[in-house]
Formats: sequence, structure tokens, C-alpha cells
Amino acid sequence: MKFIDAHHHLWDLDAVHYPWLMEKGQKRFFGDPTPIQKNYLVEDFHAESARFSPSHSVHVQVGAADDIAETRWLEQQQPLPSAIVAHCDLSADNAIEMLEQQAQHPRVRGVRQIVGRHSSEDSANGSGALLENTRWIHNLGVLAEMGMSFDLQMVPEQMPKALEALRQHPNLQVALCHVGSPWDQTEAGLNNWAQGLRELARLPNVSCKISGLGMFNPAWTTDTLRPLVDGVISAFGAERVMFGSNFPVDKLYRGYDELWQAYTTLIETYPEATRQQMLYNTAARFYRIDC
Repeated sequence: MKFIDAHHHLWDLDAVHYPWLMEKGQKRFFGDPTPIQKNYLVEDFHAESARFSPSHSVHVQVGAADDIAETRWLEQQQPLPSAIVAHCDLSADNAIEMLEQQAQHPRVRGVRQIVGRHSSEDSANGSGALLENTRWIHNLGVLAEMGMSFDLQMVPEQMPKALEALRQHPNLQVALCHVGSPWDQTEAGLNNWAQGLRELARLPNVSCKISGLGMFNPAWTTDTLRPLVDGVISAFGAERVMFGSNFPVDKLYRGYDELWQAYTTLIETYPEATRQQMLYNTAARFYRIDC
């Protein structure tokens, strides 16, 4: 069954500067990045995905110092990615100008600006304040007017404020990254996450990516992933669910084959048309990938 990897990254440290990939010995919210602090090119992605080979893929911005330089480099890569989610600081004075520059690149479909990663980093960089920034909220509407989507990465505690912001822009297509980052894997934590997820799912313009789950539980098994995956599908329905690898970040925890085998196992009881919807059709529609 063909599928789209709806969330992955590539980088060439000789072509584009990524500050976090150059900070040796600095742990990140997802763990120790040392094993991936080297080039990760299309050929590396292809080598790791040789068995479970996506027909298309979506590249999501990954913290480059120069947003346009990252997009320009990605446009030179072949045959992947099929679509690009670029970066733009929507709270900046020149946000509209930067959006216009990003939109000139043929494969750019939208923007991600991370609202929340983990409390350990959010408190230091103040990213959570974006949800109360009037310019940032206004420019979400500009994205919609330009026909661009928004990839939303946040933590469950931010869901109420995110809802307030998104309700102001019903025409903006939003993809919730990494199922909303359920860091608290206790029963109470997962219940809170699931409640917030259902609230977001009531907005018909919000879809959800099942991706990055290794960040929240590096020792995951198919059984531990099942309630997360089932919760997402129950809330959003197959027509608003897509799957991504989050490679090479999730490579820190498990191989590409093992990850996609787990995904296929977790949805094997659904009808074929439903599985195809989640593995391919949702991402193809959302990111306007020519099929």
C-alpha cells in the first residue's frame, strides 16, 4: 500500500547553517542529538526507507539560521521532498515579506513556527508567548489568504489558548504535529491530552499527524502506541489523519522499517480504503501533492 511520509527532515551542514546541529554536547528536549549531528541527505533517507519506501514526502523546517536558504536548498533536492513546510516568524515586523518570499518557491505549501516543544525549552525561548501575540495571530489569517497551511507544534497545556487563536481563522488549514506532544504519559496526563485533542478535532480545518512518538516514549512498543493512535483516529477520523516518520530525529529511538511496521500493524484492522486514506490521501490533499 503506497504511503506519504508526512513529516521528515533533511539537512546539509555544508550548505545551510543549523545552530542546534552545531552545538555539540547540548541535550535537547528529545534527547541527545549527537548521533544525528551530521548531514542527512536524500540518499540517506532513501537508504533507510528502502523497504518501506514512501511515494511522496513532506519536509518540515528544522531550525535553520536562514529560513530562505533552507527552502532554496530543499528546492534543489530530487526526487524528494514532494512538499515543503517552511519557517517564518509570524510575529516579526517583516513576516509578510518573508511569507511572500517563501511562497515563491514551487514546493512550499505552508509554514511551521513551533509554539511549544517541552517545558524545559519553552521557558527559555518564550515560544509559548506566541499564542498571545496579536501580530502572530493576525498573520495566521494572512497565511490562509495566501493559500498556505500551518503546521502547529505545541504541548497539551497550550491547547486551550491554541483553540482561541485557531477559532479566529476557520479558513486556515492546520496540521497538528506529533499528535500534540503528549509528554506526560501517566494516565492523568494522557487523559488531559485526549480531552484537549478532542476539542481541537471539533475544528474542521484541523488535521493531525501521527509522528514523533518516540520523543515521548523512547522505549515504545506497538502496545504503548496503540492508545495514542486510536485516540487520534477516534477524534479526527481517517479523513484528517496522516502519518510521518519524524526522521532522522526519531532515528534516535528506532529504525525506519520498525516504525512503519508498527504503524501498519496499528491500523491493520481498518478497511483498506480507510488505511489508504490515512497513509496517503489525507496528506496528498492537505499538502496539495500531485498524485
